[in-house]
Amino acid sequence: MKKWIRFIAFALLIIVLFSAWKIFGPSIAQPEGKFFFVKTGSIYSEVTSDLANEKIIKGTSWFKLVAKALKYNVIKPGKYEIKKGMSLFNLVRMLKNGRQTPVDLVIIKFRTKEEFSHRIGKEFETDSTQMMNFLNNRDSLNHYGLDTSTWDYAIIPDTYVYFWNTTPSRIFSKLYSSSQKFWTADRMSKLKEKNLTPLQAYILASIIEEETNFKADKEKIASVYINRINKNMPLQADPTIKFAMRDFGLKRIYEKYLAVPSVFNTYLNKGLPPGPICTPSMETLDAVINAPNTDYIYFVANSDLNGSSVFASEYEEHMKNAKLYQQALNKQDSIRKARQNN
Repeated sequence: MKKWIRFIAFALLIIVLFSAWKIFGPSIAQPEGKFFFVKTGSIYSEVTSDLANEKIIKGTSWFKLVAKALKYNVIKPGKYEIKKGMSLFNLVRMLKNGRQTPVDLVIIKFRTKEEFSHRIGKEFETDSTQMMNFLNNRDSLNHYGLDTSTWDYAIIPDTYVYFWNTTPSRIFSKLYSSSQKFWTADRMSKLKEKNLTPLQAYILASIIEEETNFKADKEKIASVYINRINKNMPLQADPTIKFAMRDFGLKRIYEKYLAVPSVFNTYLNKGLPPGPICTPSMETLDAVINAPNTDYIYFVANSDLNGSSVFASEYEEHMKNAKLYQQALNKQDSIRKARQNN
């Protein structure tokens, strides 16, 4: 009799240990990509099947047992990190509590709605079409005082933290709220002195962002454009031609390009274009805000081809600088062609 009792006790111990290992041991397999996605509207059976199909769990029996014990019946969509050596207990508890992994949306520069929407579609549950529909919806943008040309005013390059299942409207709302914090009282005061609104400063900064990477020149270029605006002169900004043509790889702007019919063509239309041509950095925005008072009206790339610009107040001086730059470009093209032929 004692042998049977010992045998039964031993058997129960084995069962308890086995069950404990299945529930609390490292029984979860890490999927390729490390994450498990629960889509909005998913039901319990779909989550269970997906876990099994992705081979995160070996079968559904033990998962269902633990899920029942922990009362996991409300499905919370999201992006969940499956860690190596994770237990079934911790997996169910994570899904039950909705402890999803945040998405870091790093924004450096976007030029078009299509480019931005594509990025959102890659990072979030929502697809690029849904984001595009939001950005093309006037009613959606009117809420922020924006339109389909000025939508990117809501975006200042930075890192933004979201959940994977965030909707397009919430993504945009957070971007807009964050962007408004940039316009401090001090910055607004400086803009008022220049007779610029935040939107106008943003549009101008977007042009300068595309105009140069040479930090030391940004404030002076801003002063050139502000002077042209004040004199009711066309901006004649080459980056707006690239934007109008949707050809951002252009290296040189030829005269034939200057007649492209577009409201963004600042050779044909005076003043600022109707919206930004990219999302400018904080550095470039501050360059506009802190632009010095100069008498510069013209600038052209330096003939040293080092990325800097040379500035002029008189047209004759500017044409001399422009001629030197064109000669430098032609010489560079000749050298490149000679190397290709060799």
